[in-house]
Amino acid sequence: MKSIRIAAAILALGTVPAFAENPEVGGAPMYETKNIVENAVNSADHTTLVAAVKAAGLVETLSGAGPFTVFAPTNAAFDKLPAGTVETLLKPENKDQLTKILTCHVVAANAMSDAIVKMIADDKGMHPVKTVGGCEFTAMMDGDKVQIKDGQGNVATVTIADVKQSNGVIHVIDTVLLPAS
Repeated sequence: MKSIRIAAAILALGTVPAFAENPEVGGAPMYETKNIVENAVNSADHTTLVAAVKAAGLVETLSGAGPFTVFAPTNAAFDKLPAGTVETLLKPENKDQLTKILTCHVVAANAMSDAIVKMIADDKGMHPVKTVGGCEFTAMMDGDKVQIKDGQGNVATVTIADVKQSNGVIHVIDTVLLPAS
């Protein structure tokens, strides 16, 4: 009984740090101890992204040490593309184009949303984002939501931010980001 009172007193004093849990994504828990690929395969909302990552041969890369920030489009984001686009991109002969699109969703950093918001503010509302795929996008704010404008003028909104991974962070987005034509 005494140990319970001591534990309660320690908690009341705030000497034990509180750890925020990762949000669930696609109905699945996301574990900080797992890498981007290990977590993504469990998300019901990212089956198209996972299939694309496999088709592009990027599983090993995104399982690597990182750090990576991945702007992860949902299945619904892929569904917004013109009919037949995803099926065409998944064909072996289109691997280079698919790889380009996917790597334009990846930044070689561990960029949490508070850091992104600060960079946007420091750059007076628009922060350039350079991706590992060679794309340059623009991060901006819409109220309290982070948005990313792609090379074709499409705007993706971060719907779930700061999903911590062992090799970086995932920010779930509602639109597929495309390189400039």
